[in-house]
Amino acid sequence: MQYRTLGRTGIKVSPYALGAMMFGSAGNPDHDDSVKIIHRALDAGINFVDTADMYSGGESEQIVAKALKGRRDDVVLATKARFPVDFDPHGDGPAVPNREGASRRWLIRALEGSLRRLGTDYIDLFQIHRPDPDTDIEETLSVLTDFVRDGKVRAIGTSSMPASDLVRSHWVAERRGLVRFRTEQPHYSILNRGIEREVLPVVQEYGMGSLVWSPLAGGMLTGRYRKGRENTTHRSQFGFAYLSDEQRLDAVERLIPVAEDAGVPLTHMAMAFVIGHPGVTSAIIGPRTIEQLEDLLASVEVGLSDEILDRIDQIVPPGTDIGRLDMAYDPPAILRAPLRRRPVAERSAA
Repeated sequence: MQYRTLGRTGIKVSPYALGAMMFGSAGNPDHDDSVKIIHRALDAGINFVDTADMYSGGESEQIVAKALKGRRDDVVLATKARFPVDFDPHGDGPAVPNREGASRRWLIRALEGSLRRLGTDYIDLFQIHRPDPDTDIEETLSVLTDFVRDGKVRAIGTSSMPASDLVRSHWVAERRGLVRFRTEQPHYSILNRGIEREVLPVVQEYGMGSLVWSPLAGGMLTGRYRKGRENTTHRSQFGFAYLSDEQRLDAVERLIPVAEDAGVPLTHMAMAFVIGHPGVTSAIIGPRTIEQLEDLLASVEVGLSDEILDRIDQIVPPGTDIGRLDMAYDPPAILRAPLRRRPVAERSAA
Protein backbone atom coordinates (compact mmCIF):
# COMPACT_ATOMS: atom_id res chain seq x y z
CA MET A 1 0.00 0.00 0.00
CA GLN A 2 1.57 3.26 -1.15
CA TYR A 3 0.46 5.97 1.29
CA ARG A 4 -0.32 9.52 0.24
CA THR A 5 -0.35 12.81 2.13
CA LEU A 6 -3.85 14.15 2.84
CA GLY A 7 -3.52 17.59 1.30
CA ARG A 8 -1.06 19.62 3.36
CA THR A 9 -2.09 18.16 6.69
CA GLY A 10 0.96 15.91 6.91
CA ILE A 11 -1.38 12.97 7.60
CA LYS A 12 -0.50 9.84 5.60
CA VAL A 13 -3.45 7.85 4.25
CA SER A 14 -4.00 4.85 2.02
CA PRO A 15 -5.26 5.37 -1.57
CA TYR A 16 -8.39 3.48 -0.57
CA ALA A 17 -10.49 4.69 2.34
CA LEU A 18 -12.87 2.21 3.90
CA GLY A 19 -16.36 3.68 3.79
CA ALA A 20 -18.63 2.48 6.61
CA MET A 21 -22.01 3.41 5.14
CA MET A 22 -22.87 -0.24 4.54
CA PHE A 23 -22.24 -1.29 8.14
CA GLY A 24 -25.49 -1.39 10.08
CA SER A 25 -29.17 -1.74 9.27
CA ALA A 26 -28.83 0.07 5.91
CA GLY A 27 -26.42 -2.56 4.60
CA ASN A 28 -24.87 -5.33 6.68
CA PRO A 29 -26.72 -5.60 10.02
CA ASP A 30 -24.35 -8.29 11.35
CA HIS A 31 -21.97 -6.41 13.67
CA ASP A 32 -19.47 -9.25 13.98
CA ASP A 33 -19.28 -9.68 10.22
CA SER A 34 -18.88 -5.94 9.71
CA VAL A 35 -16.07 -5.86 12.28
CA LYS A 36 -14.32 -8.69 10.39
CA ILE A 37 -14.54 -6.66 7.18
CA ILE A 38 -13.00 -3.65 8.87
CA HIS A 39 -10.22 -5.76 10.39
CA ARG A 40 -9.46 -7.34 7.01
CA ALA A 41 -9.17 -3.89 5.44
CA LEU A 42 -6.84 -2.70 8.20
CA ASP A 43 -4.72 -5.84 7.91
CA ALA A 44 -4.41 -5.20 4.18
CA GLY A 45 -2.93 -1.76 4.83
CA ILE A 46 -5.96 0.51 4.63
CA ASN A 47 -5.54 3.06 7.43
CA PHE A 48 -8.31 5.50 6.49
CA VAL A 49 -11.89 4.86 7.70
CA ASP A 50 -14.76 7.17 6.76
CA THR A 51 -18.21 7.09 8.35
CA ALA A 52 -20.99 9.54 9.28
CA ASP A 53 -23.29 10.07 12.22
CA MET A 54 -26.42 9.49 10.13
CA TYR A 55 -25.37 6.12 8.69
CA SER A 56 -27.90 3.59 10.01
CA GLY A 57 -28.91 6.09 12.68
CA GLY A 58 -25.50 6.08 14.36
CA GLU A 59 -25.10 2.31 14.21
CA SER A 60 -22.25 2.55 11.72
CA GLU A 61 -20.16 4.63 14.12
CA GLN A 62 -20.84 2.11 16.89
CA ILE A 63 -19.64 -0.76 14.69
CA VAL A 64 -16.51 1.17 13.74
CA ALA A 65 -15.84 1.74 17.46
CA LYS A 66 -15.97 -2.01 18.11
CA ALA A 67 -13.57 -2.69 15.27
CA LEU A 68 -11.05 -0.04 16.32
CA LYS A 69 -10.63 -1.16 19.92
CA GLY A 70 -6.89 -1.49 20.46
CA ARG A 71 -6.17 -0.11 16.97
CA ARG A 72 -7.44 3.46 17.16
CA ASP A 73 -4.04 5.16 17.11
CA ASP A 74 -3.10 3.48 13.83
CA VAL A 75 -6.24 4.62 12.01
CA VAL A 76 -7.09 7.96 10.41
CA LEU A 77 -10.74 8.22 11.44
CA ALA A 78 -13.14 10.46 9.55
CA THR A 79 -16.79 11.14 10.19
CA LYS A 80 -19.38 13.63 8.96
CA ALA A 81 -22.22 15.73 10.36
CA ARG A 82 -25.01 17.78 8.79
CA PHE A 83 -28.16 15.64 8.82
CA PRO A 84 -30.25 14.37 11.72
CA VAL A 85 -28.85 11.13 13.13
CA ASP A 86 -32.21 9.48 12.40
CA PHE A 87 -32.26 10.91 8.87
CA ASP A 88 -34.39 8.96 6.39
CA PRO A 89 -33.62 9.98 2.78
CA HIS A 90 -36.90 8.42 1.64
CA GLY A 91 -39.04 9.81 4.45
CA ASP A 92 -41.64 12.52 3.96
CA GLY A 93 -42.31 13.44 7.58
CA PRO A 94 -41.73 16.95 8.95
CA ALA A 95 -38.17 17.87 9.88
CA VAL A 96 -37.43 18.59 13.54
CA PRO A 97 -36.08 22.16 13.86
CA ASN A 98 -32.43 22.60 14.92
CA ARG A 99 -31.55 18.92 14.65
CA GLU A 100 -29.52 19.33 11.46
CA GLY A 101 -27.35 21.78 9.57
CA ALA A 102 -23.94 23.38 9.98
CA SER A 103 -24.78 25.81 12.77
CA ARG A 104 -22.77 26.05 15.98
CA ARG A 105 -25.80 24.80 17.89
CA TRP A 106 -26.10 21.58 15.90
CA LEU A 107 -22.45 20.80 15.19
CA ILE A 108 -21.52 20.87 18.88
CA ARG A 109 -24.21 18.32 19.57
CA ALA A 110 -23.29 16.26 16.51
CA LEU A 111 -19.60 16.07 17.44
CA GLU A 112 -20.39 15.06 21.01
CA GLY A 113 -22.61 12.28 19.69
CA SER A 114 -19.98 11.01 17.26
CA LEU A 115 -17.24 11.01 19.89
CA ARG A 116 -19.48 9.00 22.20
CA ARG A 117 -20.53 6.45 19.59
CA LEU A 118 -17.01 6.07 18.20
CA GLY A 119 -15.56 5.61 21.68
CA THR A 120 -12.76 8.11 21.11
CA ASP A 121 -11.76 11.54 22.36
CA TYR A 122 -10.77 12.95 18.98
CA ILE A 123 -11.69 12.77 15.30
CA ASP A 124 -8.91 12.95 12.72
CA LEU A 125 -11.14 14.44 10.02
CA PHE A 126 -14.50 16.03 10.82
CA GLN A 127 -16.49 16.87 7.68
CA ILE A 128 -19.61 18.84 6.82
CA HIS A 129 -21.70 16.18 5.05
CA ARG A 130 -23.36 18.61 2.62
CA PRO A 131 -23.39 22.41 2.25
CA ASP A 132 -25.87 24.25 4.47
CA PRO A 133 -27.13 27.34 2.59
CA ASP A 134 -29.02 28.51 5.70
CA THR A 135 -25.85 28.96 7.76
CA ASP A 136 -23.15 31.57 7.20
CA ILE A 137 -19.86 29.87 6.36
CA GLU A 138 -18.14 32.03 9.00
CA GLU A 139 -20.45 30.56 11.65
CA THR A 140 -19.54 27.04 10.56
CA LEU A 141 -15.80 27.69 10.35
CA SER A 142 -15.88 29.39 13.74
CA VAL A 143 -17.22 26.38 15.61
CA LEU A 144 -15.00 23.98 13.64
CA THR A 145 -12.00 26.12 14.59
CA ASP A 146 -12.98 25.75 18.24
CA PHE A 147 -13.11 21.96 17.80
CA VAL A 148 -9.57 21.94 16.40
CA ARG A 149 -8.19 24.25 19.08
CA ASP A 150 -9.85 22.16 21.79
CA GLY A 151 -8.10 19.05 20.45
CA LYS A 152 -11.35 17.24 19.64
CA VAL A 153 -10.72 17.41 15.89
CA ARG A 154 -7.43 17.25 13.97
CA ALA A 155 -8.60 18.56 10.59
CA ILE A 156 -11.85 19.68 8.97
CA GLY A 157 -13.34 19.03 5.56
CA THR A 158 -16.35 19.33 3.31
CA SER A 159 -18.39 16.99 1.17
CA SER A 160 -20.02 17.81 -2.18
CA MET A 161 -19.22 21.51 -1.85
CA PRO A 162 -19.25 23.47 -5.14
CA ALA A 163 -15.96 24.98 -6.24
CA SER A 164 -17.16 28.55 -5.72
CA ASP A 165 -18.13 27.77 -2.12
CA LEU A 166 -14.75 26.15 -1.50
CA VAL A 167 -12.97 29.29 -2.69
CA ARG A 168 -15.22 31.51 -0.55
CA SER A 169 -14.58 29.35 2.51
CA HIS A 170 -10.81 29.78 2.12
CA TRP A 171 -11.22 33.53 1.72
CA VAL A 172 -13.32 33.73 4.90
CA ALA A 173 -10.88 31.56 6.84
CA GLU A 174 -7.94 33.73 5.84
CA ARG A 175 -9.67 37.05 6.57
CA ARG A 176 -11.11 35.92 9.91
CA GLY A 177 -8.15 33.91 11.17
CA LEU A 178 -10.10 30.66 11.20
CA VAL A 179 -9.06 27.08 10.49
CA ARG A 180 -9.61 26.26 6.84
CA PHE A 181 -11.09 23.23 5.20
CA ARG A 182 -8.32 20.74 4.47
CA THR A 183 -10.29 18.19 2.44
CA GLU A 184 -13.21 17.87 0.08
CA GLN A 185 -15.26 14.71 -0.50
CA PRO A 186 -16.94 14.84 -3.94
CA HIS A 187 -18.41 12.01 -5.96
CA TYR A 188 -16.22 10.89 -8.84
CA SER A 189 -16.19 7.98 -11.25
CA ILE A 190 -15.75 7.22 -14.91
CA LEU A 191 -19.44 8.04 -15.41
CA ASN A 192 -19.39 11.25 -13.35
CA ARG A 193 -16.38 13.38 -14.23
CA GLY A 194 -17.91 16.82 -13.72
CA ILE A 195 -15.58 17.66 -10.83
CA GLU A 196 -12.64 17.62 -13.25
CA ARG A 197 -13.76 21.05 -14.51
CA GLU A 198 -13.57 23.09 -11.31
CA VAL A 199 -13.68 21.14 -8.05
CA LEU A 200 -10.49 19.11 -8.48
CA PRO A 201 -8.49 22.08 -9.84
CA VAL A 202 -9.61 24.16 -6.84
CA VAL A 203 -8.72 21.33 -4.47
CA GLN A 204 -5.25 21.17 -6.00
CA GLU A 205 -4.81 24.95 -6.05
CA TYR A 206 -5.55 25.24 -2.32
CA GLY A 207 -3.53 22.20 -1.30
CA MET A 208 -6.56 20.24 -0.14
CA GLY A 209 -6.84 16.49 0.06
CA SER A 210 -9.73 14.75 -1.65
CA LEU A 211 -11.44 11.50 -0.77
CA VAL A 212 -13.95 10.72 -3.47
CA TRP A 213 -17.12 8.73 -2.96
CA SER A 214 -18.95 6.38 -5.31
CA PRO A 215 -15.94 5.51 -7.52
CA LEU A 216 -18.01 2.61 -8.87
CA ALA A 217 -20.78 5.01 -9.91
CA GLY A 218 -23.23 3.80 -7.31
CA GLY A 219 -22.58 0.17 -8.25
CA MET A 220 -23.00 0.58 -11.99
CA LEU A 221 -19.31 -0.11 -12.66
CA THR A 222 -19.39 -3.47 -10.91
CA GLY A 223 -20.77 -5.19 -14.00
CA ARG A 224 -23.94 -6.23 -12.18
CA TYR A 225 -26.07 -3.63 -13.94
CA ARG A 226 -26.42 -4.41 -17.63
CA LYS A 227 -28.75 -3.23 -20.33
CA GLY A 228 -31.83 -5.42 -20.70
CA ARG A 229 -31.28 -7.26 -17.42
CA GLU A 230 -33.41 -7.11 -14.30
CA ASN A 231 -31.62 -5.78 -11.24
CA THR A 232 -32.02 -7.66 -7.95
CA THR A 233 -29.05 -6.20 -6.06
CA HIS A 234 -29.07 -4.60 -2.62
CA ARG A 235 -29.05 -1.09 -4.10
CA SER A 236 -31.93 -1.78 -6.49
CA GLN A 237 -34.41 -2.11 -3.63
CA PHE A 238 -34.02 1.60 -2.88
CA GLY A 239 -35.45 2.59 -6.26
CA PHE A 240 -32.54 4.78 -7.38
CA ALA A 241 -33.32 6.30 -10.77
CA TYR A 242 -29.68 6.31 -11.90
CA LEU A 243 -29.62 2.50 -11.99
CA SER A 244 -32.04 2.47 -14.93
CA ASP A 245 -30.63 5.49 -16.78
CA GLU A 246 -30.28 4.35 -20.39
CA GLN A 247 -27.34 6.63 -21.15
CA ARG A 248 -25.43 5.31 -18.17
CA LEU A 249 -26.22 1.72 -19.10
CA ASP A 250 -25.08 2.38 -22.67
CA ALA A 251 -21.78 3.76 -21.38
CA VAL A 252 -21.27 0.70 -19.18
CA GLU A 253 -21.75 -1.58 -22.19
CA ARG A 254 -19.05 0.38 -24.04
CA LEU A 255 -16.68 0.33 -21.05
CA ILE A 256 -16.83 -3.43 -20.51
CA PRO A 257 -14.79 -4.33 -23.65
CA VAL A 258 -12.26 -1.63 -22.72
CA ALA A 259 -11.71 -3.35 -19.37
CA GLU A 260 -11.45 -6.70 -21.14
CA ASP A 261 -8.77 -5.32 -23.47
CA ALA A 262 -6.94 -3.94 -20.43
CA GLY A 263 -7.03 -7.43 -18.94
CA VAL A 264 -8.78 -6.37 -15.72
CA PRO A 265 -12.32 -6.60 -14.31
CA LEU A 266 -14.52 -3.52 -14.77
CA THR A 267 -14.36 -2.74 -11.03
CA HIS A 268 -10.56 -2.71 -11.12
CA MET A 269 -10.48 -0.40 -14.13
CA ALA A 270 -12.96 1.94 -12.44
CA MET A 271 -10.92 2.13 -9.23
CA ALA A 272 -7.61 2.58 -11.07
CA PHE A 273 -9.11 5.39 -13.12
CA VAL A 274 -10.20 7.33 -10.03
CA ILE A 275 -7.05 7.02 -7.91
CA GLY A 276 -4.94 7.73 -10.99
CA HIS A 277 -6.06 11.37 -11.05
CA PRO A 278 -3.40 13.62 -9.46
CA GLY A 279 -6.09 15.56 -7.59
CA VAL A 280 -7.46 12.47 -5.83
CA THR A 281 -5.94 11.40 -2.54
CA SER A 282 -8.16 8.45 -1.65
CA ALA A 283 -11.17 6.70 -3.09
CA ILE A 284 -13.84 5.52 -0.67
CA ILE A 285 -14.81 1.89 -1.06
CA GLY A 286 -18.01 0.68 0.59
CA PRO A 287 -18.07 -3.12 0.72
CA ARG A 288 -21.06 -4.82 2.30
CA THR A 289 -19.46 -8.28 2.27
CA ILE A 290 -15.97 -9.68 2.70
CA GLU A 291 -16.08 -10.93 -0.91
CA GLN A 292 -16.68 -7.40 -2.19
CA LEU A 293 -13.78 -6.14 -0.11
CA GLU A 294 -11.40 -8.82 -1.40
CA ASP A 295 -12.26 -7.92 -4.99
CA LEU A 296 -11.56 -4.25 -4.35
CA LEU A 297 -8.31 -4.94 -2.51
CA ALA A 298 -7.08 -6.84 -5.55
CA SER A 299 -7.40 -3.68 -7.65
CA VAL A 300 -5.15 -1.40 -5.59
CA GLU A 301 -2.03 -2.11 -7.67
CA VAL A 302 -3.75 -1.83 -11.07
CA GLY A 303 -2.47 0.93 -13.36
CA LEU A 304 -4.01 1.99 -16.67
CA SER A 305 -2.10 2.77 -19.83
CA ASP A 306 -2.55 6.02 -21.76
CA GLU A 307 -4.25 4.00 -24.50
CA ILE A 308 -6.91 2.72 -22.10
CA LEU A 309 -7.39 6.17 -20.57
CA ASP A 310 -7.79 7.67 -24.06
CA ARG A 311 -10.50 5.13 -24.85
CA ILE A 312 -12.30 5.97 -21.62
CA ASP A 313 -12.10 9.67 -22.58
CA GLN A 314 -13.80 8.86 -25.87
CA ILE A 315 -16.72 7.19 -24.08
CA VAL A 316 -17.05 9.73 -21.28
CA PRO A 317 -15.27 12.98 -22.21
CA PRO A 318 -13.24 14.68 -19.45
CA GLY A 319 -15.25 17.01 -17.24
CA THR A 320 -18.63 15.55 -18.20
CA ASP A 321 -21.30 13.56 -16.39
CA ILE A 322 -23.49 10.88 -17.88
CA GLY A 323 -26.72 11.23 -15.95
CA ARG A 324 -26.50 11.90 -12.24
CA LEU A 325 -26.55 10.04 -8.95
CA ASP A 326 -29.71 10.38 -6.88
CA MET A 327 -27.50 11.18 -3.88
CA ALA A 328 -25.68 14.05 -5.60
CA TYR A 329 -25.94 17.53 -4.08
CA ASP A 330 -28.14 20.14 -5.74
CA PRO A 331 -27.70 23.79 -4.73
CA PRO A 332 -30.75 25.85 -3.64
CA ALA A 333 -31.10 27.49 -7.06
CA ILE A 334 -31.77 24.08 -8.59
CA LEU A 335 -34.16 22.89 -5.89
CA ARG A 336 -36.15 26.09 -5.36
CA ALA A 337 -37.96 27.45 -8.40
CA PRO A 338 -38.43 31.00 -6.98
CA LEU A 339 -34.64 31.42 -7.00
CA ARG A 340 -34.63 30.91 -10.78
CA ARG A 341 -37.66 33.03 -11.67
CA ARG A 342 -38.38 36.72 -11.46
CA PRO A 343 -41.76 37.71 -10.04
CA VAL A 344 -44.49 37.44 -12.69
CA ALA A 345 -44.87 41.21 -12.89
CA GLU A 346 -41.18 41.59 -13.82
CA ARG A 347 -40.94 38.91 -16.49
CA SER A 348 -41.92 41.06 -19.44
CA ALA A 349 -39.00 42.48 -21.38
CA ALA A 350 -41.07 45.50 -22.44
